[in-house]
Amino acid sequence: MSVLTDLIYGGSNAVAGLTEGAVNDAIAKYGADKELSFPDTAYYFPTIYAATGVKVKTLGDLPACVGVLKSLITNQEDLSQALNAGLATAVGAEILEGLKYVEPKESYETARVPGIGFVPDPIIRSLGVPLVTGDIPGVAVVLGKAENGEDAAKVVKDYQSKGIMTFLVGDVIEQCADAGVKMGLELRVIPLGHDVTAVIHVVTVAIRAALIFGNVQPGDLAGLLKYTKERVPAFVNTFGAIDNVVVSAGAGAIALGFPVVVDIDLGENQVPGALESCLDHNETVKKSLELRSIKIKSKELPIPVAFAAAFEGEIIRKADMQVEFWSAKNTTCELVLAKPMDEVEDHKIVIDGPDIDSGATEYALATCIYVAGKKMQPDFESVIERKIHAWFNYMEGVMHTGQRNQFRIRISKEAFEKGLRLKHFAEVLYHMITDEFEAVVDKCEVHLITDPVKATAFLNDVAMPRYNMRDDRLASMTDESVDRFFTCILCQSFAPAHCCVITPERLGLCGAVSWLDAKATYELNPNGPSQPILKEGCLDERTGSYTTVNEAVKEATHGAVDKVTLYSIMEDPMTSCGCFECISGIEPMSNGFIVVNREYAGMTPAGMTFGELASCTGGGVQTPGYMGHGRHFISSKKFIHAEGGIERIVWMPKELKDDVGEKLNKTAKELYGIDNFTDMIADETICTDCDALMTFLQEKNHPVLAMEPLM
Repeated sequence: MSVLTDLIYGGSNAVAGLTEGAVNDAIAKYGADKELSFPDTAYYFPTIYAATGVKVKTLGDLPACVGVLKSLITNQEDLSQALNAGLATAVGAEILEGLKYVEPKESYETARVPGIGFVPDPIIRSLGVPLVTGDIPGVAVVLGKAENGEDAAKVVKDYQSKGIMTFLVGDVIEQCADAGVKMGLELRVIPLGHDVTAVIHVVTVAIRAALIFGNVQPGDLAGLLKYTKERVPAFVNTFGAIDNVVVSAGAGAIALGFPVVVDIDLGENQVPGALESCLDHNETVKKSLELRSIKIKSKELPIPVAFAAAFEGEIIRKADMQVEFWSAKNTTCELVLAKPMDEVEDHKIVIDGPDIDSGATEYALATCIYVAGKKMQPDFESVIERKIHAWFNYMEGVMHTGQRNQFRIRISKEAFEKGLRLKHFAEVLYHMITDEFEAVVDKCEVHLITDPVKATAFLNDVAMPRYNMRDDRLASMTDESVDRFFTCILCQSFAPAHCCVITPERLGLCGAVSWLDAKATYELNPNGPSQPILKEGCLDERTGSYTTVNEAVKEATHGAVDKVTLYSIMEDPMTSCGCFECISGIEPMSNGFIVVNREYAGMTPAGMTFGELASCTGGGVQTPGYMGHGRHFISSKKFIHAEGGIERIVWMPKELKDDVGEKLNKTAKELYGIDNFTDMIADETICTDCDALMTFLQEKNHPVLAMEPLM
């Protein structure tokens, strides 16, 4: 047997023995009926479920899984067989990690730098959009202990600067923390755990991506491996000496299509393209990205801090804050204005008022960006404007929330000490606009007004009238008022059978793409992910069925879907990729629908959690009675229009109800003459079961009680 296969089998057999013993001990202690689950997932033990279809619910379900694990370890001198043994190690690791959740005391929080352990379904769904847009171009797994902790930290910081989502396992967690690496889900550097088995939590992210986005069916191991290899851009780096368990875990990664780069000399045991040595840590990142064919579009900006999507979720506490721009205390606004070419001076930057080094901690800030271009349109102003939020957040040490004239910006003491000033904010705006919108923007001029009198005058005289004009235009836009809709296939990198149809009254299910966004995307890139659909061949106005829409969807999904309605949840509903903000599902007793957002982890009156509801659709599957969608589609006049519209909504989580309540009440008043409709909608503070829901609806005399049966 070769050295490599010997190591793999040695690790697999060791994990198998450890797993079998741990399972037997747990059953002896707690009994076979002891319930067992990972937190906030609809996919049980995801690796086992995806590979075999087995739903692990109790300790008693595990011995059979151990049997499957052992059957994968053939000890044959064959690399493909050895890789299967690596998958066995993954199964064993999942069981061992799952047993840690039997008792709450067995947590990940006892280490000096705690790991997060299992990654819940909602987080995976939230990663869908940045993964398909390229904000997260890849996923790195870094494990072990480097001889020099600074080297490991340098590699991780490099990944972070490139937007790579990086998971840490083992002593490298402490090494990175000691070297000042900022960690957390929001910063895309995630410490999982210190046992090598914690690597399974990355594996289950990839596996659930296949189930959620790719419509891979449980038990289809071949389909699962094909999906992870082709559509999950992940790879592994190991630091320091590797034992047979690490090698076996690496074999499991390779079986999933994830190349492994080690920092020791493997000599003839290397497998080109799959398992390679890289002794120079300065080359680790380059080699890893090349092996996974990940191309990073980098842009050097003239600013003194790092700039990457990985910093978008950075939170700056008041104690760490140098200065703040906050609408609650000072005038603020952000505005993009299209002007004639001769009225814009390219790359002109004006700071009108005191800079942030003038001694104050709070400032006014009116951001005005003048753009000009032969193909520039007023409709694109708001599209560019919404990007300001992301671009400012991409700066390390800057936190931006809100938009328009209601926002908050904090700059950290660390960023300030590195020399960050307002001119750098202007440079970011100039360079990003002229880069991302080069197809329509030929010239760009940036004015940052911190003088409170001038900022207020700009807000009142220029910004507010422009906001009001846009709002009036958007309010007047209906599906009937335009001659075309747009497709959006951004998510096809994950969900090849899915295609969104974007209309003025129905934004993309991710919540990030409006009709104007799709229109701008097409103008910027005529061959890109959004294509126009001429609104022709209406088959049914009630359901929103069009010949041209069906033809466009069939072409975009390569024949996987050939019929879609825009306004029905029961008849050929629009497909979902899996990264939807909300899901609506039928609640049979009330004859209505519940609406659940992915942030809600509790039970619903339909007897299912968000994850369980979401598992009914996704990956391009049409399931009558279930539909993924964006938050703000809920208040649309077209929401489940064919089934009676928003009068069918009977329950939603309180946070969601509060968020969409104002617009939802307005729609209900306009359509049905109902005041404060949301008061008739139950939430988790009122009930989470169907009997209590019916009692509440009867007390409120909810209009759904008088509506025609859905089925």
